[in-house]
Amino acid sequence: MFKTARRLLVSAAAVGTLFLAPSVAFAEQAPATVSAIPQAQGQGPAMWVIRDEDSTLYLLGSFHLLRPSTGWSTPQMEQAFASADEIWLELTDADDVAQAQQLMVQHGLSPDRPLSSLLSAEDMAMLDAAAVKMGANAAAFDPMRPWLVSMQLVLVQMVANGYDPNAGVEKVLTARAAALGKPLKGFESLKEQIELMAGMSEEGQVEMLRAGLKDLNETPEEIDKLVQAWSTGNIDYIDQDMVQKMKVQSPEAYDIMLTRRNANWTRQIKTLLEGSGTAFIAVGAAHLAGPDSVQAMLAAEGIQAERLPN
Repeated sequence: MFKTARRLLVSAAAVGTLFLAPSVAFAEQAPATVSAIPQAQGQGPAMWVIRDEDSTLYLLGSFHLLRPSTGWSTPQMEQAFASADEIWLELTDADDVAQAQQLMVQHGLSPDRPLSSLLSAEDMAMLDAAAVKMGANAAAFDPMRPWLVSMQLVLVQMVANGYDPNAGVEKVLTARAAALGKPLKGFESLKEQIELMAGMSEEGQVEMLRAGLKDLNETPEEIDKLVQAWSTGNIDYIDQDMVQKMKVQSPEAYDIMLTRRNANWTRQIKTLLEGSGTAFIAVGAAHLAGPDSVQAMLAAEGIQAERLPN
C-alpha cells in the first residue's frame, strides 16, 4: 500500500479525519464518545516528561486512525492526562467541515491540470482498478491534486481494514478533554497543515502517487506492525521503519511534514516551559522518534525530555 502516504498519515492529523473518499470527503465524522480506552498490552505507548521549577509537560506519540480494539491506555497515561491543566494536540479544528471544504477546493483540486495529464495510461488504469473497489472510477479523481489522491486511497484502504478516525488518539482525547472541561490547544491550524501537504512539489506528489499505485495489493501488515510497535513503546521500530525510510524515500515530504513542523513545535514547547502548570501533549508518533524528533530538537536547546518507565 502507499508507504509514503501511510507515513504522512502518522504525522498529519487532518488527513486522518477529513479525507476518506470522493463520495464522503465532506461528510461529518461522528463525534467521539467518552468511553474507556482499551488497556495496552505490555508497557503501552512511550511517554516522556519535561520539567522545570514550575512546569510539567507530558509527551505522548499518537496514531490518528486506530482499530477500536487497539489497547493504548496505561495508568501512567491516565494519571498524566488527569493532572493536566490543558491538552495540546497538533490541531483542534480538524472537524471544521466548512473550512475543510474550502481548503479542499483551494489546495486539493486542480481542474486546469487534471490527474490524467500527469499520469501515464498505465497509471490511470491502476487508479481506475483501485477506484472501482470503492465504488468510483479514475474520472472521479481527475480534478484532484496527486497528494490528495494518495491520501484518499490509503485512507479508504485503512478504513476497509478496520481503522477508524473516531478511534484515533486525538478524537478520544478531545472527547475526554471536553467532558472534563480541560482547555484544548493546537500547535497549528487545519489550514496550516493542509497547506504544508499541498506545498509539496508536483513532481514529488506524482512520485508518491505512482509508487503507491504499484503497491495497491500489499496487505495491511505494514501498518499493523507500526501500530503494534507504537502501542508497546517500540520507538526504535517506528524510527527505522517509518521515519528513516521516509527520509530516504521521500526527503521532500520528510522535510515538510516532520523536520519543519518539529522545529515549530519545539519553539512553542519552549514558550510553554516559560510559563507554569501542567500540559499533556499528544502528536503523531513519527514526531517523537529519530534524530530530528521534537525531543532531539529540545535537547539541542538544553531542554531534556525524560522517557517515563512503564
